[in-house]
Amino acid sequence: MPSSKMFKYGDFSTCDAPRPGRPKTVTTLEIIDQIHELILEDRRNSAKSIAEQLGISRERFGSIIHEDFDMWKLSAEWAPKCLNADQKLQRCQPSEQRLEFFRRDPNNFLSRLVTRDETWLYHYDPETKQQSMEAHPAPKIPSAKIR
Repeated sequence: MPSSKMFKYGDFSTCDAPRPGRPKTVTTLEIIDQIHELILEDRRNSAKSIAEQLGISRERFGSIIHEDFDMWKLSAEWAPKCLNADQKLQRCQPSEQRLEFFRRDPNNFLSRLVTRDETWLYHYDPETKQQSMEAHPAPKIPSAKIR
């Protein structure tokens, strides 16, 4: 019944009447933290499974992921979106500092540079079957001569 009719019949209540359906869930820091933990545990978790675990709607989960974490689904994993301006600045500052060190003393720059990790990459360029046969011919097996 429209509120004007309800008012006409003496209902002066200003409170919302109970409605059918799922109750609205409020986004709390606790829910945001739980979502973050679940994603860090397994980035392949689906939106549906996380929403069900926490008892929230998929729409609420989606808004938290996109608005609070600035993440999106990429190749079946949750991944951060492109960097925002502050994140780009944070990544540029160390590079600019190194560039300044290099400009001051280019001859001794590498001797003063300390690295923390090494990554070895193995490059394999598969050959076609024809190329493989030409590079590595099959051994010839002598045939028995019949007299």
